[in-house]
Amino acid sequence: MKSNRVFIAWLRWPIYIRIAIIILLLIIIFGQLISLVEPEQFSNVFDGIWWALITVSTVGYGDSVPKTPAGKAVSMLLILLGAAFVTAYFATMATAAFSKQQRYAEGKVNYRGRGHMILVGWNEKSNKLMRTLQSANPGRTIVLIDETLQEGPLMENIHFIRGHPADDSTLKNANIEEADIVFITANQHKNEAAADMQSILTLLAVKGLNPSVYCVVEILTEKQRKNAERAGANQIISTADLLKTAMLQHFLIKSQLANPVFQEADIHLKVHAFPVPEHMEGCSFQDVIQHFMNDNILIIGVQQKDGPALSPSFSYKIQPTDQLLSL
Repeated sequence: MKSNRVFIAWLRWPIYIRIAIIILLLIIIFGQLISLVEPEQFSNVFDGIWWALITVSTVGYGDSVPKTPAGKAVSMLLILLGAAFVTAYFATMATAAFSKQQRYAEGKVNYRGRGHMILVGWNEKSNKLMRTLQSANPGRTIVLIDETLQEGPLMENIHFIRGHPADDSTLKNANIEEADIVFITANQHKNEAAADMQSILTLLAVKGLNPSVYCVVEILTEKQRKNAERAGANQIISTADLLKTAMLQHFLIKSQLANPVFQEADIHLKVHAFPVPEHMEGCSFQDVIQHFMNDNILIIGVQQKDGPALSPSFSYKIQPTDQLLSL
């Protein structure tokens, strides 16, 4: 009964540790055995262990070799056993390394760091947000939680956790207790109401495990904004408001440029057009933006002959006939 418990305990050890122990025992046993069989060649046990180690790991140096048939038989047996177990050891280590790498890519490896950022949901918005966060904080780890990805994105300082973001187990795998900030994006695979409900449910789960963590939540419908506030959101991003504001600003800018008598009180926005300085002619739009930012002037576009061009490509070359547009 006792031997059975010992055997079960032995099987519970990692296989690479068991193989390493067997190799070590082979070296010790055959080192002692060769010193008994070949006392003239191996005058002490240490020399025998040295020979056994070299024989197991390589083909041998040739400085100490058995001379008698019995010694050669011991050597052949050690070569066969040693080669088998050493090969098995390195194969096991390689398999373990590949398995861990595969589990990491599939989001099955828990994150153990602290002070990290957690990003919930994988879509184009979260992809761009992730890259922006990496540019702003190059050395900071971002933990991505998503249940639709089969493998995480291969990006530096990105740790992928696969699972439902509202499950406690998934959040604990992302080490939510030590996180600094959580970004919750709307699920694009659901309708607006269902996506908002899932975002709020995820927010409740996050705050339940770490009430002090700062949470930024994307909400698609105005009616769920209050629920997000009650759930503990520190910052709510309303996609509808952002889209409305962006479209309205472009409309107002275009209206003012097209109709100079458009009343300023009606548009709440003032666009200025002024000639391009001579030394800026031929420069890229990016260089122009950076130049005027030093004077706290925001360049939003270029007035060309055929009409305004808002936010042209950074590589666009400013023409002498252009006018710069600023707010």
